[in-house]
Amino acid sequence: MSLFRKLGEPGAAPATLTRRSFLIAAAGTGFVMAFANASVLLPESADALVATKSYDPNLWFRIDQQGLITVHVIRAEMGQHVGTALARILADELEADWSSVRIEHVDSDPKWGMMVTGGSWSVWQSFPLLSKAGAAGRIALIEEGARLLGVSPSACTARDSTVSAGGRSISYAQIVQRGNLSRQFSADELDALPTKPASERRLVGVDTQAIDIPGKTNGQALYGIDAHLEGMVYARPKIPPTRNGSTVVSVDDAAAKAVAGYRGHVVLEDPSDTVPGWVMVFADSTAAAIKAADLVEVKWTNDDTASVSEKDLLDHSARLIADPAAGSTVVDDAGVDAAFAAAATTFEAEYTTASVLHFQLEPVNATAQLKDGMWEIHTGNQWQSLILPTLAKALGVGEDKVVMRTYLLGGGFGRRLNGDYAVPAALAAKALGKPVKMTCTRADDARFDSFRSPSLQRLRMGFDADGRVVAMQHDACAGWPTKVMVPAFMPKGKNGEPYDPFAIAGADHWYTVGAHRVRALSNDLANRSFRPGWLRSVGPGWTNWALESFMDEAAHKRGVDPLAFRLGLLDGAGANAGSAPNAVGGALRQAAVLRRVAEISGWGSTLPPDTGLGIASSFGQERDMPTWVTCVARVRVNRDTGLVTTEKLFLVTDAGTVVHPDGALAQTEGAALWGLSMALHEGTQFENGQVRDTNLGTYTPLRMGDVPDLQIEFIASTEAAVGLGEPSTTVVAPAIANAIFNAVGVRLRHLPMRPADVLAALRKPAKA
Repeated sequence: MSLFRKLGEPGAAPATLTRRSFLIAAAGTGFVMAFANASVLLPESADALVATKSYDPNLWFRIDQQGLITVHVIRAEMGQHVGTALARILADELEADWSSVRIEHVDSDPKWGMMVTGGSWSVWQSFPLLSKAGAAGRIALIEEGARLLGVSPSACTARDSTVSAGGRSISYAQIVQRGNLSRQFSADELDALPTKPASERRLVGVDTQAIDIPGKTNGQALYGIDAHLEGMVYARPKIPPTRNGSTVVSVDDAAAKAVAGYRGHVVLEDPSDTVPGWVMVFADSTAAAIKAADLVEVKWTNDDTASVSEKDLLDHSARLIADPAAGSTVVDDAGVDAAFAAAATTFEAEYTTASVLHFQLEPVNATAQLKDGMWEIHTGNQWQSLILPTLAKALGVGEDKVVMRTYLLGGGFGRRLNGDYAVPAALAAKALGKPVKMTCTRADDARFDSFRSPSLQRLRMGFDADGRVVAMQHDACAGWPTKVMVPAFMPKGKNGEPYDPFAIAGADHWYTVGAHRVRALSNDLANRSFRPGWLRSVGPGWTNWALESFMDEAAHKRGVDPLAFRLGLLDGAGANAGSAPNAVGGALRQAAVLRRVAEISGWGSTLPPDTGLGIASSFGQERDMPTWVTCVARVRVNRDTGLVTTEKLFLVTDAGTVVHPDGALAQTEGAALWGLSMALHEGTQFENGQVRDTNLGTYTPLRMGDVPDLQIEFIASTEAAVGLGEPSTTVVAPAIANAIFNAVGVRLRHLPMRPADVLAALRKPAKA
């Protein structure tokens, strides 16, 4: 569900330039490209508008007098090279010399609109906007270049930051130096502005080194943990036994006073209720703060969530699913109950997933100070627009008094969509009256994580006498991050009940299954007990696990090849036909990636004993921005130990236009390995109000020695560019589960699938 969409609107478009215009003008020592609100489009010159700043300075790029082009990037950089991809889009339309392009990750400001990096949205939402920005800039430069050359704009072309006409040319730098740039595009003109056909693109889809690689390798790149402010004090929190409902009774810091550099502590008072029961320990260094905090003893009172366990959460999910009136119906075709009643046979299965931590490399941290009446928050963050109102509430100031300074993220994976970690740093700085740098240890980070909720899902399918699918229902229950952190973004289901789109996306699949119902249920106990978060792949990380495992089980129940079964349901009929601009081709494109991955993986070939191929497919995140992806996993199972070895993963993706091929490959590789990690290795348990595993001694993500061969292909396409950061994550676990079944005949329905689970299943084989 796009955050740029009106609530409840079923539309499917990325952010647009509606009711805005572009202003192109000389400003200071360079050239700027800005948005001007339609309401201020008066017959004034662009120069006057720039001079008076009577426009919304939403600047997407600038060109200085040396011809350097700086693209302003509002998306967070966390290893995915998003700035390079976005700059390629704009620079291609601008006809820029790529060697002159730079990127600048900007600080928070209302002029940028919604600042969020997640859901694999960045390229999808930015492509139309940045294409128009580049095209408008090119036109303005050509027009002014033509004037300086004394020719008609129609006689000019632009290429490599140069405007040419016949045998004469003028560079963009010279136009900025000598010209009088003044050009305005109305909203209607922008709508009609042509952008390049795919055949004329010179940067989009052409490989290049990411712009930010040098800084990341030579140490110049600054991450949140590198932030340093003059006179700052270092801090580490004492985190209470529960995420919510804890209150400090007493603090004893007698032992901590023996630590050199210890400066004291403060019980945080938080009007935003983000960090209830927190105590902040101060020192002259991070090391001293960590050591002192270990010695500070705090007593708390807690609410009933201090006794909640993972089993309690899953049992509560089961009770909710058992109530047919509970939840929100996201898909609810007519006649579902009647179709099941008339079905010749039915099949039902239940799937679960464990709690999953983010465990990003850089533990959460934030540095805060009050400077010239403005609160500055220095940290890496994925969703500035979400946490700014909370920071303002916590500090008791207006949002216009808080700015987030931008840094690189040492891993995000959705953890830094929730910027809650900025709040305690800000409160500590306010209480102390000095800049404060708060750094969490790995264990603090794990205990404070907005981890992925455990989930329970129940799927049911009905067949007629000829074995055709006539009905399907998918019920999914988990903690809902959107309900906890941004409930205003929840649309309403067919029954009028709100739902979290990020906790059910993926269940509204593209298979034609007769009468179809999808029901989303919020686990209110989970929502109270911790703060459910978004984690790479979001809802499809569990919904597609259940869906694609279930599709395989249904195929085997019918005695049909799982590939053929899926292809038979991906007929592109009715609502699954797809539509412009983002889902052209619909289910038929999903069928195409299935066929291709079957070809490259040798689907149907004879394999050694205890070795199997498994297949799974998906449309990635959301129906209005589908990324068609399919995985075949080849695994070998050791019957004596239960160890599953993933020998190879084959992946085929249709993501429409691929902007930055090397980045796309890296995103897919990372997503697939993250999916493998969650399939066989990653997962914790919620025990006594908090997660059981808090460090890498017991929480065991994928190790290098477990990385399989990867064979990855992209379908060549000129369709709309969609997302690549997460879709491949969703297909790996079900492909592995399906491969395990084909290898040794046992069916696993819980993630992660550990050796003990395999051994237990081998002792009592599941029926095909």
